[in-house]
Amino acid sequence: EADTWPLPQTQWQRFFLHSKGHANTSGGDGLLTRNEPGSEPTDIFVYNPHSPVPTTGGHSAPAGGVIAGPVNQSHLEKRGDVLCYTTPELGEDTEVTGSLVFHLFAATSARDTDFTATLVDVYPDGRAYNMADGIVRARFRKSVFEPEMVTPGEVNEYTINLGNTSQLFRKGHRIRIDISSSNFPACDRNMNTGNAIGEDALAIPAMQTIFHQQRYASYIDLPVIPAKPA
Repeated sequence: EADTWPLPQTQWQRFFLHSKGHANTSGGDGLLTRNEPGSEPTDIFVYNPHSPVPTTGGHSAPAGGVIAGPVNQSHLEKRGDVLCYTTPELGEDTEVTGSLVFHLFAATSARDTDFTATLVDVYPDGRAYNMADGIVRARFRKSVFEPEMVTPGEVNEYTINLGNTSQLFRKGHRIRIDISSSNFPACDRNMNTGNAIGEDALAIPAMQTIFHQQRYASYIDLPVIPAKPA
């Protein structure tokens, strides 16, 4: 309980994406740490709207067999179009309570596309449960009222709102951020053409490039609540 939001004792801790260029899948080399990135290679994946990442849990209303809430993401994290950035094992219980906004620096080969982000609690046995998720459509990166197409290959900053959460990440668990470009059917597929939703029968695959470098540091600020003294 509190009289203000965010909670008055919140300690904002910034976590940055890192990799050696192969963050694809949970078995890749993606890292999530407090250290700012230096000179690092980008991560690349191909988003094919004809093979979108299927909705698995989340805050969508349950319908058509889709289950809302925390659901094991392990099978999704084996896909090459899902990038995984994971902390080392936590040395102590860590409470994250508050609003979540992810800042992503990315480029795409398309005129318009989507980017998704999911906060995940990774258990010691490998199970990975989604805690919060969000999506941004590239044309609305600056304003939802004045859409603007993307210049293919241009690096842009995308702000992805993941909503609010309150989760206790236990000692020995890990915190993970998954990055992709689809969450279907909870969110309409972006066909990568720049046309309005519902106009395209065929889609264009898009090559997505994720940056985590000194000039383009992708990060999330986690609202960490300090443990009460014993």
